[in-house]
Amino acid sequence: MLNEKYQTGEKINNPLQVREYFQFRLAEKKNEVFSALFLTNKHTILAYEELFQGTIDSSSVHLRVVAQRSLELNSAAVIFAHNHPSGDPKPSESDSRITQKLKDILGLFDIRVLDHIVVGTSGTVSLAEQGLL
Repeated sequence: MLNEKYQTGEKINNPLQVREYFQFRLAEKKNEVFSALFLTNKHTILAYEELFQGTIDSSSVHLRVVAQRSLELNSAAVIFAHNHPSGDPKPSESDSRITQKLKDILGLFDIRVLDHIVVGTSGTVSLAEQGLL
């Protein structure tokens, strides 16, 4: 049901549903996956993409690729998410650093980073809600 709700052209207006959506998409992945939900300025979905695949405990995120894809889609905002295959959704220092770098880079193009959700088997953590964005 969540997968059907969050299709291209649908509007995002509930942060809890977004967290549930990412939980649904990423919680059972065996390796770390870094994904993005690209949005218009009115938070209509342009695309959901799994941008980077990693190992059991890390994933390389290439800032240039994220910026390029955001520009190709003409997105005004983005919500990032990645999973922790260990099951613990607690953000690492590395998660906070890459989020800040993404926010800084995309900000140069007036693309807002709305949140970065870390997904574990036991739930999710929003970096925005934690004051880390």
